[in-house]
Amino acid sequence: MTTVWLDGTHVDGRATIPVSDHALTLGDGVFETLVVVRDRPFAVTRHVARLRASATAVGLPAPDEDAVRGALDAVLRADPAVGRLRVTWTAGDGPAGPVRGDGPGRLLVVGTPAPVPGPVRVWRAPWVRNERSPLAGVKSTSYQENVVALAAARRHGADEALLADTTGRLSEAATSNALVSDGAGLLTPTLATGCLPGVTRALLLAWSDALPVPVREGDVAFDDLDGRALALTSSLRGVAPVVALDGTTLAADDRVGQVAAAFAARRDDDLDP
Repeated sequence: MTTVWLDGTHVDGRATIPVSDHALTLGDGVFETLVVVRDRPFAVTRHVARLRASATAVGLPAPDEDAVRGALDAVLRADPAVGRLRVTWTAGDGPAGPVRGDGPGRLLVVGTPAPVPGPVRVWRAPWVRNERSPLAGVKSTSYQENVVALAAARRHGADEALLADTTGRLSEAATSNALVSDGAGLLTPTLATGCLPGVTRALLLAWSDALPVPVREGDVAFDDLDGRALALTSSLRGVAPVVALDGTTLAADDRVGQVAAAFAARRDDDLDP
């Protein structure tokens, strides 16, 4: 079942958005995806803050925090079985062409069942994440490059695509941040690679001292991943082990499993860290 909230109104499964909305015609908008844990949106404060920061970064007015929280609550009240919440803040209506209008933005929240996370197979894509792009670090509705990368990964027998930055460093996956084994710990690429400042990524770094395996930021060469333990992190995945890279099976690594279990336990204990 799909539950929809649009600009203050609960709509049962359907919403009408004008063809003049620039998120529809130009991909001009920002979004967040939250997982529901024990009937509550996890890390809602961090997600709302990132939604507002993304809007500001691309020159849109930031959505009202109370309005976003109220919309999330409304969807969960309408359907307590929702497992995933997608919040979209659009540029609103505008003229034909790329020039923005001056109308208000449009707030849309959609609740759906959550996918069941599991191990992931990844493929190194030939395209790059441009760390100098105006959309670097922004969770933008202009998502086509990720759609293309994921489709190519599926054609190569994988579930996700890994992307380098323009200098040859690992940046992230198309829809997730990445972890790579390094000595006794795990590394996640720095934000300087253009990766998204993921909420799960940020929490792993903040909780590093309390985790059984430390997680820290660092640079990793894109061509230096063979034979290393890998994992992907996101709100929906949590910490998911990578079981194959470019079609080659990777050995299970206790460090990834320990961090995944510790993160899941702490997430259940603190719903809004």
